Amino acid sequence: MLTLLLSKFGEFMRLPWFTALVSGPSMVPTLRSGDRILVWRTGFARPGDLVVATFRSRPDLLVVKRVERADGDGWWVVGDNPFGTDDSSGYGRADVIGRVTFRWWPQPMRFRRMPR
Repeated sequence: MLTLLLSKFGEFMRLPWFTALVSGPSMVPTLRSGDRILVWRTGFARPGDLVVATFRSRPDLLVVKRVERADGDGWWVVGDNPFGTDDSSGYGRADVIGRVTFRWWPQPMRFRRMPR
């Protein structure tokens, strides 16, 4: 299961962006445990976007997944790793918190724009 730790400053200030630390294998090979991501806070997403979301059945669980499709008033999200992911097939609809815009490795100043 892929969980994230929100940047305390970004969450406290309710800035339009926040950072998160990836843990777990569900988005391999796109994201790996230990990657840091920059997330634009928005509820808008398109199929194929990487998003940070919460499942309605598990609001305490923050995940990063790929949007597969709109599902009623929520989103159907899936992981990139079919062998190690908990996604909408297990938890149902998700609410998007933000869209992943950049990933950087543990070395500072090495950014990579996330593909659409």
